[in-house]
Amino acid sequence: MIKYPKDLDLRRLVRFAPEDGMIWLAEHRMVLVHTAALAGMRKELLDSVGPEHARRVLTRMGYASGVRDAELARKLRGDQSSLDAFVIGPQLHMLEGSVKVKPLRLDVDVAAGEYHGEFEWENSWEAEAHVKEFGPQKDPVCWMLLGYATGYTTAFMGKFILYKEVECVACGASHCRIVGKPADEWPDAAEHMVYYEADSIMSRLLELRTQVDALRSSLGQQRQVDDLIGSSPAFRRAYELVIKAAETNVTVLLTGETGVGKERFAHALHALSRRADRPFVALNCAALPHDLVESELFGAEKGSYTGALASRAGKFERAEGGTLFLDEIGELPLAAQAKILRVLQEGEFERLGDDRTRKVSVRIIAATNVELQQAVKDGRFRADLYYRLNVYPITIPPLRERVLDIPPLVNAMIKKFNAMHGKRVAGITDKAMKALTAYQWPGNVRELENMIERGIILAPADGWIELDHLFPQLEHETPNAGITDEGDLADERSPQQGHLCDAILGSGMSLDAIESMLLHEAVERASGNLAGAARMLGLTRPQLTYRLKRNQDTASEQE
Repeated sequence: MIKYPKDLDLRRLVRFAPEDGMIWLAEHRMVLVHTAALAGMRKELLDSVGPEHARRVLTRMGYASGVRDAELARKLRGDQSSLDAFVIGPQLHMLEGSVKVKPLRLDVDVAAGEYHGEFEWENSWEAEAHVKEFGPQKDPVCWMLLGYATGYTTAFMGKFILYKEVECVACGASHCRIVGKPADEWPDAAEHMVYYEADSIMSRLLELRTQVDALRSSLGQQRQVDDLIGSSPAFRRAYELVIKAAETNVTVLLTGETGVGKERFAHALHALSRRADRPFVALNCAALPHDLVESELFGAEKGSYTGALASRAGKFERAEGGTLFLDEIGELPLAAQAKILRVLQEGEFERLGDDRTRKVSVRIIAATNVELQQAVKDGRFRADLYYRLNVYPITIPPLRERVLDIPPLVNAMIKKFNAMHGKRVAGITDKAMKALTAYQWPGNVRELENMIERGIILAPADGWIELDHLFPQLEHETPNAGITDEGDLADERSPQQGHLCDAILGSGMSLDAIESMLLHEAVERASGNLAGAARMLGLTRPQLTYRLKRNQDTASEQE
């Protein structure tokens, strides 16, 4: 396991100068930019010039940033091992807020020009931004981050090192993963090198306009039913089964946990079918007393039971020519199950209290969150009806298996509840969205919907839904841990640090005296080896030499 050295030497290089309107990383000026703004620029670029040219621009931006940081690495840890010096790049990438970098393999030999690096990425801002705007992808999308890795390593090694993203969160992976080695060791290097070459975008804009318009048109035609939102692999698998079933009259059995949205899938199936202009009738079988189920399904004649004062059509008749959705079908009594089986097989039924057979043309969609096979074994469900319903089963995935769908679902729910409650909320904070995607969702989409509605109610008008609006139990967490009141980066404070500070402040020594004491103590422990002493203090040898000289000059002046 490769471990990073302490990054205190890097953190000390970050300086906020609000009075000058500047932020510095060593001598490089930096800018704090909202990821939402970067994501917006990324989307505009993709919409304007298409993915190929957008990828080229973003990759070259990342490449330029990586080259700058490589210059800093050579200055900062130039006297240390190649490995310690090289990992400044990954450490700076994390410090700058781009991504969490975990080294899996790292072989660096600058003199021989040999390099092989493999890293795992977590929390890629670029993957999150792309999925939020465009949904899951077939190909990796962390172009700017990949450009940074290539630019940094190329500048550090003095030869072109090409990275490829072999796994990406945007493609459904649990994390992103990159592999880098000299370009001549990649058999398909030429396909990737083009993204690092300058190119005139304007010369191709007219050519691309037609292609972009055609793409937008085709995407518009492929839009799914408005009530269903999702594009994750798990969602797409279920939705594609719905599309295929809609073209037929097959009976469909929807299964899945409570709250996954089985009725919405049933509505979508009806809307996509040839029966879309006919009625869609839904019945929750678990919500009716058993003695009323048959009359609700098949209707009843006047006087067929106490209280039947007039003849009444049942759900089957009301759904004539359309779709009948039977939710929680596992709760039906056995007598009603037998009559439903007859309708499925013969297309006919009789009202309660009537001996006249009625023909009906209805497509049945059944749904359950219980295991019907077990119910058959327990004698609670007819085996013949189960096999008749199970001709075309569709399993609706739980929300925890379609995390990529949470951002678009949240955005749609915010619009819905803004209108419902007559209140405008700007959106949801990044921290709150992060918590939503990390949650396990035992109540699935229904729980998410309830949570967003609560957030709309609690959030201030024109404000943002924050973490404590959604998860009140987390409201006492410190959101700004690691940042001091002055805006400087800080380490998590441990009890040992507190005791050390108490001892130093209680000593009565000046800051200069404390610094001088530490410098000389480090030199003494390193047996006079300045490079070793510098490593103990998280400094470079030139920095240590400068501080020793400065302290010596100060002491001479005081004498």
